[in-house]
Amino acid sequence: MQEKTVVKRSWLDLKSMQIAVAVLALIIQYFVVLLIASEAARSIQLIFNTFLGCIIATLVGVFFVRGISQYPGVEASAYIVPSFIVAYAALLAAFILGRLEYSRILLTTSFISNIVLFFTIFSIAGRRRRLRIGIVPEGSYIPSLQIDGIEWFMMRDSSEDVSHLDAIAVDLRADISDDWDRRLADFALSNVPVYHSKHLLESLTGKVELEHLSENNFGTLSPLRSYMSVKHVVDVLAALVALIVLLPLLAAIALIIRLDSPGPVLFRQVRIGYQGRPFRVFKFRTMTAAPVTAPNALDAAKTKDGDKRVTRPGGFLRQSRLDELPQLLNVIKGEMSWIGPRPEAEVLSRWYAEEIPFYPYRHIVRPGITGWAQVNQGHVAEVEEVKSKLHYDFYYIKHFSPWIDLLIVARTIRTMLTGFGAK
Repeated sequence: MQEKTVVKRSWLDLKSMQIAVAVLALIIQYFVVLLIASEAARSIQLIFNTFLGCIIATLVGVFFVRGISQYPGVEASAYIVPSFIVAYAALLAAFILGRLEYSRILLTTSFISNIVLFFTIFSIAGRRRRLRIGIVPEGSYIPSLQIDGIEWFMMRDSSEDVSHLDAIAVDLRADISDDWDRRLADFALSNVPVYHSKHLLESLTGKVELEHLSENNFGTLSPLRSYMSVKHVVDVLAALVALIVLLPLLAAIALIIRLDSPGPVLFRQVRIGYQGRPFRVFKFRTMTAAPVTAPNALDAAKTKDGDKRVTRPGGFLRQSRLDELPQLLNVIKGEMSWIGPRPEAEVLSRWYAEEIPFYPYRHIVRPGITGWAQVNQGHVAEVEEVKSKLHYDFYYIKHFSPWIDLLIVARTIRTMLTGFGAK
C-alpha cells in the first residue's frame, strides 16, 4: 500500500509543480511588461487586470488538462493546446463583454509560454514517471512489451490485490468472466483507472497495430473532411509566405550545391501521394549525380547508413532536413501538406503495397514534409521497419486533428536540432 502512495504523491507533486511554474511565469511576464509600459498609471491598471485574468485562465487550463488527459503516453500532451485555447478564449470573451481594458501583449505571451511550458513538463514527466499497470489475462490482453516508464504485472485472478498498481488494462470488447466484470466495476468505483488494452497500447506507443483497419474517433475510416479542407488552405498560404521569406536561404543552398559537385540543384523523383496518385517531388540534391550502380531500381531507391553517394553539404542538409525545403512547391501545388505521412518513391511504394496489408490506406491524407513517423522513428527502408512506420502513420490518420499536428511541429524542431533519423 505504501508503494502506491509514494507513486501517487510524486504525481501530485508534479501537478503542483505545473501550477507553481505557470504562476511564476506569469509573474515574470507581468513585471517585464510593466517595465516597458509607456503610460504608467493607465498601463498599471490595464496590465494588473490582464495579469489576474491570466492567472485564472492558467489555473482553468491546468484543471482541464488534468481532467481530460486520462490516458498516459502521447495522448496526454495532445490535450494541452485545446485546454488552454478554451481557457484563454473564455478570458478574452470576459474582457470584451465586460468592456475591461487588457494587455494584448501579456495575454498573448502568457498563452504561448503556458503552451511551451506544459509541453516541456509533460515531456520530462513522461520520461521520468514509471507506471505500474496490471494486465487482466482474458480476451486479447497486452503482452509484456518493453516500453520505457512502464512496468507490467500479469494478474492471476480477480481477487488479487491491486494496491501497488496505477492502472488496469483489459480487453473491454471481449466476453470476460462474471468475476472479472464485478472486479472491474469495483476498480472503477474506487477510482482505479481501467483502460481498454488496445487504446492504452496505442496511447503509450503512438502506433496503431495492423491487425485490421481501425476507425477514428468519429467511427469512420475517413479523416475529418472539414479539418482536411481548412488544413489544405492553411498549408498553401503558409507555403507561399515561407517561400518568399526563405528565398535568400534557398538561393544560398542552391549555390553551395552547384559549387560542390556537378549535377542539377534539385532532385526530382516520382512518388505516390494523396489518394494513391503519383506526383513528382522536389528536394535539394544531396547525392552525387553519378549513374546508378545498384543491381535494380528497388535497391537504388533506398538510402542506407553511410551511403557513399551523399555529398559533403548533402550530409548537413539531410541532418537538418533543409533538403526538404523545395517541397514547398509541392505544397503550393496541392500535392503535399506540411504534415502527413512521408511519400515513398513509386517503386518502393508498389513493393510495400504488395508486401504489407493495408499499406495503401496511408494515402487517404496528403503526404507531408514531416510526419508522426519521422519524429518518432526516423528514416527506414526495409519491409519490417516500414511495418513499424506504418503503425505510426495509422495512428496519425486515426487521430487526425490540429492537436497532433501541433505536437508534430514541436517534435520536428527537436528532430532538426538533433538530426534524429537522418540518412
